[in-house]
Amino acid sequence: MAAQFGRRLRKGAVTTTVAAVAVAALSASQAPDVAAGGPGTGTTSDTAAPGGPDGDDSATGNSPYYTELPPLNSPKPAPATGTPESRGPAEAGIPATVLDAYKKAEAALRRDKPGCNLPWQLLAAIGKVESGHAGGGRLGADGTTLTRIIGPQLDGNGFALIKDTDGGRYDGNSRYDNAVGPMQFIPSTWAWAGRDGNGDGVEDPNNIYDATLAAGHYLCRNGWDLSRQADLRRAVLSYNGSEDYYRTVLSWLEYYRKNTHEIPDGTGPLPGARSDSGRGTTRPGPTTPGTGTGGSTGPRAPGATPGTTPSPSAPAPGTPPRPTEPTPPGTGSPKPEPSDPPTGTPTPTPTPTDTVHHLENAGTPRLTATAGDAFAQRIGTRAVTEDGEAVAGVRVRFTVTGDTDAVFADGEAVATVRTDASGVAHAPELRAGEKTGAFTVRATVVGRLIPGLSYRATVTERTADTLVRTADTPLTCVPGERFEDRVRVKATREGEAAGKVAVTATLVTSEEDPAENDKGPHFKDADGNPVRTLTGLRTDADGLLTLPELYADDTTGTFVLRLTTAGGATLDVLLEVAEPEAEPSPGPSTGTDAP
Repeated sequence: MAAQFGRRLRKGAVTTTVAAVAVAALSASQAPDVAAGGPGTGTTSDTAAPGGPDGDDSATGNSPYYTELPPLNSPKPAPATGTPESRGPAEAGIPATVLDAYKKAEAALRRDKPGCNLPWQLLAAIGKVESGHAGGGRLGADGTTLTRIIGPQLDGNGFALIKDTDGGRYDGNSRYDNAVGPMQFIPSTWAWAGRDGNGDGVEDPNNIYDATLAAGHYLCRNGWDLSRQADLRRAVLSYNGSEDYYRTVLSWLEYYRKNTHEIPDGTGPLPGARSDSGRGTTRPGPTTPGTGTGGSTGPRAPGATPGTTPSPSAPAPGTPPRPTEPTPPGTGSPKPEPSDPPTGTPTPTPTPTDTVHHLENAGTPRLTATAGDAFAQRIGTRAVTEDGEAVAGVRVRFTVTGDTDAVFADGEAVATVRTDASGVAHAPELRAGEKTGAFTVRATVVGRLIPGLSYRATVTERTADTLVRTADTPLTCVPGERFEDRVRVKATREGEAAGKVAVTATLVTSEEDPAENDKGPHFKDADGNPVRTLTGLRTDADGLLTLPELYADDTTGTFVLRLTTAGGATLDVLLEVAEPEAEPSPGPSTGTDAP
């Protein structure tokens, strides 16, 4: 990889020394908290670094990426108006729809995970490196790429070995996985990381809004704060475990932080050199849906090779291309890439994952928790061979599915854990959300298509065992008026405040008859109509609840307001409606006035 840095630099730099100087110079001009060569990045080898601390595979399966570096001079601030030439180098331009997707994803993450501090420029840097901003913004009106962007098959020959996990649904390959879309997700990662970024109800890795939002959530998992250098490094290396990839992304991150400008869709520069150049590995161009297994990590105009300008005779954008392959440096004319490894290619050595026959429950009991609490039990799954022997070192992915807001301890709905020496993977602590009811945690083997294992979990309502009024002031009112004091209560459970507990308030006929009363005190709805039963009330974090104002009709007497909660807490509050006492009349005269 070090030898390739010279090919990435435009100003005639052709040696690895110049490349290193270029990176250092770029780093020196960047913000101090994000440098292109932070601790531990001294090597220029393209060896894979571990994904994240969760042990998960990378977002891209460590697929090839575009190695071109930005110019040494950062873009100058763009004027409000002016020609494209006055706005800085072409490299600073980002296609309009792609730029919109990056910024919308940043806004969504700022709302959903504010502690992550994700800058849209990081998404832009990754999008540039992965696909050249969707091949220069060659997108349809909804943000979907005009042709699918598919990386080389990950068959272990010069790349990672990832056998098919999606039945060819996304990549058209039923034997091995390929990275897919403008952000280059492998299907097994997209299966849990995919998001619907454009609100059409579909999670499509070929859509720039979906793919960019998914990339943002992927980078923000594990509680990472991307304003911290260490977390930024972990996040980027979890996307692709190459040190050179990390440095290239940071270079573009800082370049875009200086300034960028918007350019029309479809006019962005096409990507150039790729990280697998010179390895004797090539791949065909972008494919249309359902066409074969090959592809490119970045799209190019049909018939064009990376780093070239399409010829006038090239088909128009959107025309199904004839798969072609770039000519590797120092070779002759292109030749098709075989779908199967050439004859004589050594068969990859089976991994522990290859030996797994099925998953089995490792003693997980019934999963039940109260809303807002942690489940007392942790899910355990054992990976075993066909003969029932435990398999260690296998990645098991746990995914929370169903209509629930339950998550694992790090706030994510997905966790990947490697099996231990006994073949067991224990999922992280599972925390119930506020939604009650049943949901499922699904356990699957990463990188192998075998039936998964489902665990049923149930979230029950928050409960209280005691309700008391916070004041003992009598609640009285005259007919046709409003009660001056509002009812305020506190809920507790085992002596502790019971927060967020649902409370039902009903004006009942009597303490013996729980039927709703049709006369006497009442609440009012938005239109001012009498209401004698209120549901959906909930105590605050301290277990306190103040009821809406109460009104009296013309009926006098003593009435009962009954409050109930899940868990059996009940409180009867007496309400008194009485005519006001008559004022005493003046007494009779005792005689004539004194002279």
